[in-house]
Amino acid sequence: MNPFFGSVFWLAVTLGVLVTFHEFGHYWVARRCGVKVLRFSIGFGNAIWKHIGRDGTEYQIAAIPLGGYVKMLDAREGEVDLALRDQEFTTQPIWKRIAIVAAGPGFNIIFTVVAFWLMFVLGRADYAPVVTAAPQSMAAEAGIQPGDRLLTVGGEPVTSWSGSIDAIANALLSRTPLAITVSDRNGAQRSLVLPLNRLPAGEDIGHYMGKLGLQLAPPPAIVDSVSPSDPASLAGLRAGDKILSVDGIAVKDSSDLGKQIGIAAAKSPQLTLEVERHGKPMPFSMTARMESPDGGAPRWVIGVTQVAPEAATQHYGPLKALIESFNLTWQRTTDTFSMVGKMLTGQASTKNMIGVIGIAQAANMSAQAGLDRFLEFLGLVSLSLAIINLLPIPILDGGHLLYYLIELIKGSPVSERTMIAGQYVGIALLFTLMGLAFYNDIHRIILPS
Repeated sequence: MNPFFGSVFWLAVTLGVLVTFHEFGHYWVARRCGVKVLRFSIGFGNAIWKHIGRDGTEYQIAAIPLGGYVKMLDAREGEVDLALRDQEFTTQPIWKRIAIVAAGPGFNIIFTVVAFWLMFVLGRADYAPVVTAAPQSMAAEAGIQPGDRLLTVGGEPVTSWSGSIDAIANALLSRTPLAITVSDRNGAQRSLVLPLNRLPAGEDIGHYMGKLGLQLAPPPAIVDSVSPSDPASLAGLRAGDKILSVDGIAVKDSSDLGKQIGIAAAKSPQLTLEVERHGKPMPFSMTARMESPDGGAPRWVIGVTQVAPEAATQHYGPLKALIESFNLTWQRTTDTFSMVGKMLTGQASTKNMIGVIGIAQAANMSAQAGLDRFLEFLGLVSLSLAIINLLPIPILDGGHLLYYLIELIKGSPVSERTMIAGQYVGIALLFTLMGLAFYNDIHRIILPS
């Protein structure tokens, strides 16, 4: 699918699922608390589909798919029939109003736990933290060698590439030196320090990652399988053979093999590969041929697939997956609050905020990466929606909860004048944040890191 249309499609899926779940939380708890729901809307603006349910609730899908709402019977919005007075929102005990408002973010958190649980049950594909460093990068200067395995980051053990990156990302935001422990290909351990304090202030996490230059190391050029009747098979190559050189030019790793074949075959399709088999070097001659794999650009091939990077798939039974899901939800929650705190104190740049364009791009990339990654993405966005909605900003759920807290303390509701003023402040804050996030998205497109 085209990246643009893919991003639009998966953004619609993401918002459709998460907004529906969020609003269903408000709806379900309101109904359980005896409050009449007049409308359940996914999206804003004019309805493109609507249905009146047996309960009298109007269910609709609106034209602007950037949110949704549940409209309840509310005396502040018009006269209420005396027969329905007990179903009106503002006359409910304060604990019911708090429960109804908190239910939206609460259901988003439940969704996050379920999404992470399903991801772990299906298997979360990942790689072992075997790394290399880009030339002249901060990681290279710190002493990272090709094939090093990360053992600890900031004193905490790591067992996967994504887990390592998560730990490093938190340190990048603070730009503080980060202690790591690695082991080389022979198992010898070393303690290193990534001097993150040398990073320039005011940049986003993507820019910092580029400066750090820590990368997943490609595996050695070891043959995983050979295609029958292809040049490598006819020449006698077998699974397990390690390709050392092409026409006398050393092959550094699996990512380098295709490059060296292309360079050599452009001069002459007749190739000589030196291969290590059972510890002994052996020469093999073959004739490369030009192909267009998967409909892509034509290139020189010899008909081998190579060993993939070392896997570190997290695949658990239902109970263990639930425990890991709660752990990951808690970790992501603390990470999010940590990032918000660092942005408020100026430790981290507001350039790390992303808007609807960034979310759309991330939705498309995660969907292309597989169901496990898309479930993780949905869980993360759902958790972010919960946290954002709980911020004490008027017009958000957190703002309403703040009003109810004040009501509990002072013994009477916040005045209508105060609530109206708060709405204006909330709208201004919300549009400021949305504008900043949108600006960041455009800046990343025009000036990528």
